[in-house]
Amino acid sequence: MSKLAKVVIVGRANVGKSTLFNRLSVNVKSLTLDFSGVTRDFLSDVVFWQGFSFELIDSGGISLKKLDDSLSEKVRQVALSLIEKADLVLFVCDGKVGLLPEDREINKFLQKQNKDVIVVINKIDSHDAQERRYEFEKLGHETVVEVSAQHGTGSGDLLDAVIQKVSKKDVNYEEDEPVFSVALLGKPNVGKSSLMNYLLEEERSIVAQEAGTTREAISERLRFYKETIQLTDTPGIRRKRGVTELLETLMVKSSFRAVDNANIILLMIEGTEGQLSDQELKLAFYAFEHDKALILLVNKDDLVTDQQRADLEFDSAKYKHFLKKIPTLYISCKTGKNIGKILPLVQKVWQRSIQSFTPEQLTEVCKNALIRTPLYYSSHRLAVRKVKQIRKAPLTFLMLVNDPKWFGQSQLSFFENIMRAQFDLVGVPVKLIPRRTD
Repeated sequence: MSKLAKVVIVGRANVGKSTLFNRLSVNVKSLTLDFSGVTRDFLSDVVFWQGFSFELIDSGGISLKKLDDSLSEKVRQVALSLIEKADLVLFVCDGKVGLLPEDREINKFLQKQNKDVIVVINKIDSHDAQERRYEFEKLGHETVVEVSAQHGTGSGDLLDAVIQKVSKKDVNYEEDEPVFSVALLGKPNVGKSSLMNYLLEEERSIVAQEAGTTREAISERLRFYKETIQLTDTPGIRRKRGVTELLETLMVKSSFRAVDNANIILLMIEGTEGQLSDQELKLAFYAFEHDKALILLVNKDDLVTDQQRADLEFDSAKYKHFLKKIPTLYISCKTGKNIGKILPLVQKVWQRSIQSFTPEQLTEVCKNALIRTPLYYSSHRLAVRKVKQIRKAPLTFLMLVNDPKWFGQSQLSFFENIMRAQFDLVGVPVKLIPRRTD
């Protein structure tokens, strides 16, 4: 099966690449702020137009010269690699300021790469841009399209031009939709991007010692057990009082949006810290309370001392009532320890979250529990007439009872614990809805 055509947006910094990506993309949105270097990891989305589809990729601002800063150099190398693999390049220029020497250098590079190029003159809604079109026509490319990425002007013409070129390459196909989605969550620099790269077997996320390297939630699809899974790497979430800049605020919003769209959360912590921070506990509770299956990954196990391990186990015991509901796996993204166990565990948790139970099974478990341990509200004895499953992922059960007002949080927790003891529900949330029986 042929691969989806890769259409890569390139250009110098601040010409509107991310704004153009957001204009054309449907499912993924890039951060757009008025200063350079916001886009580090590349974003991609599948775009459908006039019966054709292609993969649209937003690269970071491209520099042709090697950079001294290691992180910036990684960003540059990723952008160059994207161009090398591209089937079509959208070379975005700023029509308002005209053609700059840096644009000419990028154009020479693209010509040397022998890439099919569409020159995109952005900000055409300005009077200056309309007068400068002739400058960009001298770049030597057959197709030049004028757009306003901010206002949408010319976006249809651009998509028509893209389809005209990629349809000739015979590289389109209908991609399988993901069966379920997984999001990596945790504090900055805990190893999420390293794990993303490990699982994808490529450097999809930029990894550096500097905290906050990943600025946007980035997603990729992978195949496991003949199923397509969507894997999303999220920006590190700092404590709220540490989120002061606009960029970091948007990063946090990007992370929580990814969590809301996921079925399973991989919460990563550092074993070397010897404890669960309040922030990490809040992230875990947030995921479970928002009906997400949850797995705890303790990273950097190769560096954990016996004392740190003992401290972590002691600290975790304080939250045993919650942590016993979720699986915990000690891993090392540096040595590869237990990395091979992550996807099988993810698959197992997903299968747990889509289990089916008969009303007879559920009703018998709850009724027997009340025989062994009668529950009362004031002097009223609680009774369960029938229990039936009404949803999967999250598992949701309707309880037909004598009076729903008597079934508060502690009573529902009692029945949840009974179900967890009876059935295989580790890692998955359980919702119980009491209703009066007819």
